[in-house]
Amino acid sequence: MNTGNKLYSKAKELYPICRSLTGRGVEDTLSILKRDIPEMIIQKAPTGAKAFDWKVPEEWEINDAFIADESGKRVVDFKAHNLHIMGYSEPVDKVITFEELDKHLYSLPDQPDAIPYVTSYYKKHWGFCVTEKQRDILRAGSDKKYHVFIESRLFNGYLTYGECFIKGETDREVLFSTYICHPSMANNEISGPVLAAALAEYIRSAPRRLSYRFLFLPETIGAVVYLSRNLDKLKRNVIAGFMLTCLGDGRAYSYLASRYGNTLADKVAKHALKYTTPGYISYSFLERGSDERQFCSPGVDLPVCSIMRSKYCEYPEYHTSLDDMSLISPEGLEGGYNVMRRCVDILENRKVYKNTVLCEPQMGNRGLYPAISIRNNGLSVRNMMNVLAYTDGTNDLEDISDITGIPAAELTEITDKLEDAGLIYLL
Repeated sequence: MNTGNKLYSKAKELYPICRSLTGRGVEDTLSILKRDIPEMIIQKAPTGAKAFDWKVPEEWEINDAFIADESGKRVVDFKAHNLHIMGYSEPVDKVITFEELDKHLYSLPDQPDAIPYVTSYYKKHWGFCVTEKQRDILRAGSDKKYHVFIESRLFNGYLTYGECFIKGETDREVLFSTYICHPSMANNEISGPVLAAALAEYIRSAPRRLSYRFLFLPETIGAVVYLSRNLDKLKRNVIAGFMLTCLGDGRAYSYLASRYGNTLADKVAKHALKYTTPGYISYSFLERGSDERQFCSPGVDLPVCSIMRSKYCEYPEYHTSLDDMSLISPEGLEGGYNVMRRCVDILENRKVYKNTVLCEPQMGNRGLYPAISIRNNGLSVRNMMNVLAYTDGTNDLEDISDITGIPAAELTEITDKLEDAGLIYLL
């Protein structure tokens, strides 16, 4: 089975699970992912635990929910699609008029066949999400009464998340973060975790210079909790980070910058996209919506950006039941995976050099200056001197190539000579 089909098969397994910020869906998702990521450690934070300006909410459990007509027929059924229930709905069991029911219904008039994704995590409420067509049917029976039933439970429990760390030769690390909190949505939710698992497998396949950390978090609160527990370590070691979300469709490639767009992660992302899919769409941090909001926030300031296929909020199926398995494909997932793998390769092969002498070195004493100076061999010396002008410990070879115009292959030959001569060293 090729990579795309393996990714799609794993996505099919994860897609039906009813996930939320907390609860069985998160734990079931992590259990499945752990089969492919044996290094994953499951972490928990108890209800009420403080994390910066937030507190971990109650755990939510949902077993059943429906709206039934007067004959007892379920006209809206959570068991038919888990998006039908508003996330974190409190329990209810009563017969009400349509007028009262209508206050608890959510639909999309401009997408009559779509069930919207709606939540109320931090304020107790209940509701049902329906297609506009279903709402019209209910509205047609506005003189009737309906039985609304939600078998749910809110209680002091835990927020659960997963972490996988793969140690390399150095403590410098690359961070990948993805979500495990959305119910059945394929591109927005499932594409991220399946790509993370595949990337972890790729990284394990060979010795690595860098270390890699994978986070599987409930959105927002999960990142806030993790940062509150691990910020100092991350700030000390993370050199680049990427959000993994919306990576499975086949329409586009997208890049969303870090807060200032000037980190190593931004440079690597743009380089990977430039050479694999040059028609990608760029978004600024002002158009953020993923957990780059937490990782790039002032005082946290981690070098994190996002590479996506169609960006969240920018495709019509986003946060609806139309974001199903037909929206993603093996080819779309494999394309997203290849770009992220390219980022790993760029980071692993990245070289930053620093000079060993002050002012211009005496090249002739090291056999690097031609005995007879003529016009043509002056170019090779000038290229070496230009490289030395920028091997100041801040530029990698891609930077120097962009600045000097020296092709990458020739640049490597020059740095090898300079390193052999003891004029530069690899950081």
